[in-house]
This record gives sequence, C-alpha cells and structure tokens, in this order.
Amino acid sequence: MPKLKVVLITGRSIGQGQGKEYGKFSEKYKENVAVCEIDSSDLTKIGITSGQHVKVTTYHGSVVVKGVKSTQEPHPGIIFIPCGPWANAVICPKTHGTGMPSLKGIPAEIEPAPEEKVLGLRELVTQTLREG
Repeated sequence: MPKLKVVLITGRSIGQGQGKEYGKFSEKYKENVAVCEIDSSDLTKIGITSGQHVKVTTYHGSVVVKGVKSTQEPHPGIIFIPCGPWANAVICPKTHGTGMPSLKGIPAEIEPAPEEKVLGLRELVTQTLREG
C-alpha cells in the first residue's frame, strides 16, 4: 500500500459543530469528525478516491478515518482532521506548559486502509484506554 508523508492540521469545522448538536455518540457526529480532508492530488498519490478509509499515523498514535477530498484545495502535503476524539488519537497529548496540546503542524503519514474499520466513539475510547 502506498504511504505519503504529510503535515496534520486539526481544527474546528462547521460539520463538527453540527454533529455535536446530535450528540457525540451520534452517527452524525462521527460522520463529521472521523474524517480526514486530503488534497485531491494526494488522494491520487495513495491510490484512493474520496470516501475510502485511510490510516493516519503520527509519532503519537494512529487512527483509521474516512479520507475525503478537501474543501480547501489546493494544499498538497497537508491533511485536516476536525477536533475530536479521532484527532486526539494522533496528536501529542503534552501541552508544554501552555495548557493546550499542539493541534497543528504535526508530521504524519497516510495510507489506504480499505479493510480497516472506522471505530465508533466508544470503541475508540476503549482502545485508547487499553493502550494507555
């Protein structure tokens, strides 16, 4: 499977806010937050189309999310995951005395994950707690 080195950015999105209105355990929230926006040229480089699953891996962890064509193109080499539990799985938990973890500029790698499942919130939290 082709892998691509990228830079991860996390942040708020309109979809995330809308999903929260349905509750964090709702499918609507998962649909809007368990996603990774990827430049269309990068989707081509790793051989997937919008809507297929990708594994995002950083020094801090990995998570499977739905890879979607970015709404903010062009920005090859940069991916975006909305703030939430799926983004939290791959960001540095340390705040370095600021009270806020680093949410932007995180070196990452993406790869197709067609056979892997995007975990629901309960499964993701359970997995995270097991891994410590």
